[in-house]
Amino acid sequence: MPTAALQVARTGLEAQDERMRVIANNLANVSTTGFKRDRANFETLAYQDARVAGQQSSNETAYANGLNLGTGVGVQSTTHITTQGALSTTGNSLDVALDGEGYFQVQMPGGQLGYTRAGNFTRSAEGKLVTSQGYEVQPAITIPEGAQSIAIGNDGTVTATVAGSATPTSLGQITVANFANPSGLQASSDNFVLETAASGTAQVGVAGQGGRGNIKQGMLEASNVNIVEELVDMIECQRAYEINSKMISSVDEMLKNANQTL
Repeated sequence: MPTAALQVARTGLEAQDERMRVIANNLANVSTTGFKRDRANFETLAYQDARVAGQQSSNETAYANGLNLGTGVGVQSTTHITTQGALSTTGNSLDVALDGEGYFQVQMPGGQLGYTRAGNFTRSAEGKLVTSQGYEVQPAITIPEGAQSIAIGNDGTVTATVAGSATPTSLGQITVANFANPSGLQASSDNFVLETAASGTAQVGVAGQGGRGNIKQGMLEASNVNIVEELVDMIECQRAYEINSKMISSVDEMLKNANQTL
C-alpha cells in the first residue's frame, strides 16, 4: 500500500538524519585532543512475511520464493573508531601522548574512573597532576613546589629535580589501561570514555607492556577525524536523504492520483 511506502521512506529520513548527526559531531571535534570518530551502523526493521518460501502452493507444490515486505531502516548502533591520531610536539613537559593502545586513568567526581586519550595535563595548586578540568590522574602523582626538569619516560615513570637533591627524584608512574573491546566503551563529555560490560574491565599496567602504547612526553595526540572522508560521508548521507524525500513526494503524488481517479 502507498501508505506503507510512506512509512518506509520516513524511517529512511530519520536514519539519515541520525547519521548526519554522527558526522556533524565528528567534524565538530576535528581539533579535539585525542578524539575518536564514530560511525553509524544501520539495520533493517522487521519484515512482513506475506508468503514464506517453501510454503505449500498446492497439494503437490511449494513456493520457491517468498513474499517479504520490508518496513524500513534504523540506526542500530554507533562504532567508536579507535585508530591512532597523529602526534604533534608541544614542548610542554606535562603534555603526554600514547603511541599505541590504551587510555590514561582519571579520578572523576563521585569516585568513578574515567579514561581518556587526551594527555594535556597540568599541575594543581596542591601539586597534583590533573586534567584541564581539575580531575586527578591515577595513580596520583604530586609534583613538589619548585621541582625542575620534570621528565616522563616511555614507561610512564615521572622524575624531577627537587630542592636539596642533585639527582632526579622519582615522583611516581603513570599507568595505562587497556580493554578487550575498546569499541564497547561509553563515550562521555570532556574527552572521557567509561567502562561498560561490553568493553570488559580495565587491564591496568605499565606503558609499553602487554600491548599498551608507549608514553611520549611533550606531545599530544590529535583527533583521528579525516575531514575528506567525513565530507564524502556527508554528501552520501545528503543524497540518501534527498532520495527518501523524493520517495515521499512520489508516493504522495500516487495517492493524489488515486483519490482523483476513484
